[in-house]
Amino acid sequence: MNMHQSIGKTCGAAARLVPLTVAAMLTACTVGPNYRGAPDIALGNGHDGRFVRAPDKDISTGPAPNEWWHALGDAQLDALIGDALAHNPNLAAAQARLQQARAQWQQQRAAKLPTVAGNAAAIRSRQPNLPASSDGSKPSSGLLGSGPVQLYSAGFDASWELDLFGGKRRATEAAAAQTESVEASLADAQVSLAAEVAAAYVGLRDEQQRLALAKQSADADEKLLELVRQRRARGVAADVDVERQNTQVQSAKSALIPLDEQIIESLDRLAVLTGKAPGDLDRELAAPAPLPALPENIAIGDPAALLRQRPDIRAAERQLAANTAQIGEHTADLFPKVSMLGYIGSAAGDPAHLARRHNMTWVGVPYLQWNLFDFGRTRAAIRGAEAARDEAAAKYTNSVLTALQDANGALSRYGHQRDSVERLALLRASADRSAALTSQRYAAGASSLIDLLDTQRTQFSAQQNLAQGQAELLRNFISLQKNLGLGWKSG
Repeated sequence: MNMHQSIGKTCGAAARLVPLTVAAMLTACTVGPNYRGAPDIALGNGHDGRFVRAPDKDISTGPAPNEWWHALGDAQLDALIGDALAHNPNLAAAQARLQQARAQWQQQRAAKLPTVAGNAAAIRSRQPNLPASSDGSKPSSGLLGSGPVQLYSAGFDASWELDLFGGKRRATEAAAAQTESVEASLADAQVSLAAEVAAAYVGLRDEQQRLALAKQSADADEKLLELVRQRRARGVAADVDVERQNTQVQSAKSALIPLDEQIIESLDRLAVLTGKAPGDLDRELAAPAPLPALPENIAIGDPAALLRQRPDIRAAERQLAANTAQIGEHTADLFPKVSMLGYIGSAAGDPAHLARRHNMTWVGVPYLQWNLFDFGRTRAAIRGAEAARDEAAAKYTNSVLTALQDANGALSRYGHQRDSVERLALLRASADRSAALTSQRYAAGASSLIDLLDTQRTQFSAQQNLAQGQAELLRNFISLQKNLGLGWKSG
């Protein structure tokens, strides 16, 4: 049998295998459990459409805006959060991880398709010149004859593993779910970053506000010190009154130093969060500005919306889907693997003859591989994948319960802090009135310096407490938005 006859028979066998291959593909199954969604989790008293710890006023169950910081009406804050979302290095790292996950998903999708490789070769050789034999005849020079020999070849190799039991489909399914989990983790990083920038900005404005109040108090103390010295010169006040007031002045001035330090730290923190070097925001933010204004009404949605919008919950759910698919990926290893190997090409002594039909060669080979005895390794891998699935389900449940706890806790803190700020505002108004009355009585000689100093300290303390309370209420608002899972954008 010559080579052409052998190739012809092989090609005929391959041709007869094509219908069998198509039939196998049409009847291919996908082993392993199908993902049917995350487990249902009871929302407790939240099933009536409200969070159990939601305050009774200034809160609505309407849909919460994702870019919540715009509700504060501070253009500087809007710009800072925009810069952070565009230039923060940690967020850039999370985006790079997402690109890696997408590339791995594309690799898994491509693994289901045939692999085709091209090859080409040019061979030139020369047979040795053999001496004549003793009888004068020329020796045989081999099959290729004497002199230089040239051979050119070009062709394509192809291989394709038939996904009869769905192992590759499950791997692609797992990679897709894993990519979506990483994408949700990126959104979670955006949520945290927006809240962190807003909290740092509120901290900066709070510190600047408290520094301004402290300077006003120190200036008032210095003016009062001058007044006490004048009274001492007239014999109306004693030396102890002068020293007492001087102590108050020095104490007020010493309180300015740590506030200056805190402002510098906040400026540097905001610079780094927005992808800038420390000091780059000093000129832009060093001038004091008031705290952002809270909206009169805050939309918080409901517990069901929370489960849909919190990125960490979506990440946990997608991880559960990925782990479920991996069970089928390992289960497919219990069954045989069928691959198709093929070659088509041409060989000739002249490159111009490569396209001639009689120089063409093609081969198709089915290849069966079945790991019959692995001493339990595959089944152990399946059990491990099932345990990973169960772990992911437990983590998902914990994510949901933790999210509900976070949201209800943030709502409770916000409601209580709002009530506290209302009380602090009343306390400051009372302290202001008391200080004004005592100052008038002191000027008229009806009150002592000690009475005046006491009322002024109370007034300053009330002002500071109200400012800090308002800043804390803003921080609680920011924490609420973070715990509701707001502040991310798809991409």
